[in-house]
Amino acid sequence: MEDVPDPQVPEKARRRTYTAKYKADILVEYECADREGKGALLRREGLYTSLISAWRDQRDRGALEALGRSSGAPPASAAEKEAARLRKENERLTAELETARKVIEIQGKLSALLDQLSTDSSKNRHER
Repeated sequence: MEDVPDPQVPEKARRRTYTAKYKADILVEYECADREGKGALLRREGLYTSLISAWRDQRDRGALEALGRSSGAPPASAAEKEAARLRKENERLTAELETARKVIEIQGKLSALLDQLSTDSSKNRHER
């Protein structure tokens, strides 16, 4: 005959996992209960006081970290900061280049105008 495994005992033990909401709910219920209520909660849920302590530490650490973080966008990585700096510098240099091109264009027009005035003035002198 074949050995039939006991249905009450799993073949391989598995660790239980708990959601953040479950942990928070249990902590609230545990902290509001009296001594007998705390024991009853632990027995009902199959938990140990060490888990409650660990969850309380996680909650408090998370709250402190959240208070320490600045609001807004998370800090950028070094590569993102460098890319942003280079984009800004590129925009600045492009604007400077455009200004220089305009100045050169105006200088060219001014030079042509001065040549024309000089030529006109020398023609006027010779005609008199």
